[in-house]
Amino acid sequence: MKFTLESFRQWPNRRVTLLGMSGVGKTYLSGLLRRHDWFHYSGDYRIGTRYLDEPILDLIKSQAMQVPFLRDLLRRDWIAIKNNIKVSDLGPVLSFVGQLGDPDKGGMGLKEFTRRQALYREAEIQAMRDVPSFIDKAQEIYGYQHFVNDVGGSLCELDEPDIIERLARHTLILYIQVPEEDEIKLIQRAQADPKPLYLRPDFLLSAVKDYRAEHQLDYVADIDPNDFTRWVFPRLFHSRVPRYEAIARPHGYTVTSKEVAQVRDEQDFIELLATAIARKETQPNTEPDATQPT
Repeated sequence: MKFTLESFRQWPNRRVTLLGMSGVGKTYLSGLLRRHDWFHYSGDYRIGTRYLDEPILDLIKSQAMQVPFLRDLLRRDWIAIKNNIKVSDLGPVLSFVGQLGDPDKGGMGLKEFTRRQALYREAEIQAMRDVPSFIDKAQEIYGYQHFVNDVGGSLCELDEPDIIERLARHTLILYIQVPEEDEIKLIQRAQADPKPLYLRPDFLLSAVKDYRAEHQLDYVADIDPNDFTRWVFPRLFHSRVPRYEAIARPHGYTVTSKEVAQVRDEQDFIELLATAIARKETQPNTEPDATQPT
């Protein structure tokens, strides 16, 4: 969607996709807007409750079956297991994605890790394809005037141009850029509390090769899962920046995480969007026209 300041101000049903690394403020903004008549579409919540629900449950059941007491209860259908995923707590999704490395430290082998990564990628693609239908549902069924799409940091890794084009047709894409001076802080936060990550296949294989060489490890099973996640995050961050920018230049608008941190209510957010649009209006128009807002 392309806007002028005037067309944006007159846009009655605002639909925004928030793009950027984990930790830049996407979920903060979404939670704030949820209190102001905005429907919060969480990509990871949709993934966990719809597209990875069965694989997550299968994983949980396979672990439970290793406990004789629970095994007997499950086989007799005396107990049932279900996901309890919340928008504010996506633990089951993170547990399923998991980490690479020593199984005694909570890791998994490269083959299984790669399998789960592929399942997560396909689930994220499907969740993003659902955005237009949820825009309609949000307004027609639930009565929300506005819509915010809180996407995972890995959206730029999918290598599915039709997904980006779909989001650009139906939403305003807002890229939250991390200023250079704040990059170290974001990386340090991620390293202090390492979480499972989606790593595209070529990046993953290259990272594993380099990590093993640097740490003189013969096998993937020798990798410390948390240490690998901490080690790989700065590389992942810097590899994603040009991918985000390649989406934002033709399809979106850019603000900084510093600007996002100043947003305190819906009006602040609207003014932030207006600032981003005005900023882009002053740049040379070298990109093809996109679909006009409806």
